[in-house]
Amino acid sequence: MTENRYDLRKEPDDTWTVFDIFTGMPAQVNDVEQIGLELEQADDLVDLLNLLYIRRRSGSAH
Repeated sequence: MTENRYDLRKEPDDTWTVFDIFTGMPAQVNDVEQIGLELEQADDLVDLLNLLYIRRRSGSAH
């Protein structure tokens, strides 16, 4: 079973969206949808959001 909640989606305009795999909706950081990103930025953000999600679920986030 995967612990990840976020993934990348390439958009028709060749930008990337970080999205919630449970809802299919773009992830939000500080109420800003994470759309129109460059690949490296989006990939780093997916890693960070999944790490924070895993920590929250395990009870080790502050």
